[in-house]
Amino acid sequence: MNGDDERENSVRSAVPADLSLCGGAGSFLQSAFWGNFKSRFGWETRPFSLEWERGGSRPLLVLCRALCPGFSFAYVPWGPEAPGPLLPFPGSGGAPGGGALLAALAESVKPFLPRSAAFIRFDPPWYGLESPPVPGAPLVRAASDVQPPGTVLVDLERDEEVMLAAMKPKCRYNILLAERKGVTVRRTDAGGLDVFYGLLCETARRDGITVHGAGYYRSLFDSAGGEPGVDLRLYTACHGGDDLAAAVVLFRGPAAVYLYGASSNVKRNLMAPYLLQWQAMKDARIAGCAVYDLFGIPPCDDPSHPMAGLYRFKTGFGGTIVHRPGSWDYVYRPLVFRASRTAEAVRKRIMNAKRKKRGRR
Repeated sequence: MNGDDERENSVRSAVPADLSLCGGAGSFLQSAFWGNFKSRFGWETRPFSLEWERGGSRPLLVLCRALCPGFSFAYVPWGPEAPGPLLPFPGSGGAPGGGALLAALAESVKPFLPRSAAFIRFDPPWYGLESPPVPGAPLVRAASDVQPPGTVLVDLERDEEVMLAAMKPKCRYNILLAERKGVTVRRTDAGGLDVFYGLLCETARRDGITVHGAGYYRSLFDSAGGEPGVDLRLYTACHGGDDLAAAVVLFRGPAAVYLYGASSNVKRNLMAPYLLQWQAMKDARIAGCAVYDLFGIPPCDDPSHPMAGLYRFKTGFGGTIVHRPGSWDYVYRPLVFRASRTAEAVRKRIMNAKRKKRGRR
């Protein structure tokens, strides 16, 4: 990248703004809705207006929270967003400015962050189809990712018959099997949260994953209720009086995002989760969404991975696999950062060991 390209892709200024400005963000993770929601759980919002050298401005949502007594950190989920037309999913096919852009942005917002901030973490929205673009120096790869770097994006701007034909045969078969066996899917929204949370806890015990408390998901629906353009839905799949699966899906602008899912240990042969996703996709298409984001897969099709089943499930719907860079840190206070990074790496190793042990059972 030459000097002219770097200037073109640089941020001219970062000016503190009202959170309402983030209502125009492309990603829900950069939106006012998400900022309001996270503020209920210990995060402080720091919204900005970014002016780009190439012209145009975009909102930027920075979230801050305590790291340890006397120190904090900042976090930018799926930002910054470059100016220009909003895509069905935020990001670009490259890393405009890479690490140099993010470092300059980190320094620009630093005066407006808590003085105790030890580092700022970015989850850049840039993506690649074969491999993720890498921001690079002076940023360093985070010890663990906050948002899943890989995902599957299903094109909704096609006829339903074409969408079904693009799926892997086993996935299409499972959808039709669930229909034939009498599985039904209905919208339950906030009224179905108790059922959803029961299924989520059942899933957590089975798969060895950690989930939030019930209040977290209820607050999510409460936050969405007052936000223009935010349509948060809960779908539940049932059969013969049994609740078999549930999914929380966010409809916002051109994208529908599958946020959370859960399933029962009973009647798993009826393949309810497949029909559940298909119904959500059809509804998103009717609502005018251009893409359905299945939001998170393992990095590759590795049978030994503890979440290998999730990879097969989500890739079965015939979407495009997208790879983002994952989380990257820009350091303000090196000593505190190193201590935090070590602790985070230890936590990650413990969690991975538990998942692998669970997967061998």
